[in-house]
Amino acid sequence: MKHPIQYNKNLKPLARRLRNEGTKGEAILWFYALKARKMYGYQFNRQFPVGNYIVDFICRKLNLIIEIDGSSHFSKSESDQERQDYLEGLGNIILRFSEAEVVHKLDDVVEKISYAVESLEKNH
Repeated sequence: MKHPIQYNKNLKPLARRLRNEGTKGEAILWFYALKARKMYGYQFNRQFPVGNYIVDFICRKLNLIIEIDGSSHFSKSESDQERQDYLEGLGNIILRFSEAEVVHKLDDVVEKISYAVESLEKNH
C-alpha cells in the first residue's frame, strides 16, 4: 500500500546544505544514474526530508529510497533502526550501498537499482 511521503519543510535548509556538501559517492550516483530522469524516466530527489529524517535519494512515485552508508555525518546507532523502521513503515523500499561500492563498482550499483525499479514498476 502506497503511503504519502511525510515532507518536512523545516528540514529544507539542512537538506540543501547536505546537497551542497555531498560525498563523492553521492555526486557520482546522482550525476551518472539518477539525475534528470536517467533511471527509466523516474524522478529522483537528492537529500530529501521525510518526517524527521533526510534520505540520500528518493523516487517518490515508486517509494524507493537509496542510502549510501558512510554518507552521513552521524554514527550508526539504535536510532538508525528507528529511522529504517519509520521509513519502511511509510511503505518505502530501502536500498543501501557503501560509499566504496558506489565509487568503485558503480555499474553493479546501477544494475541493482535498475532491478529494483523494474520490480517496483510491475507492482504499480
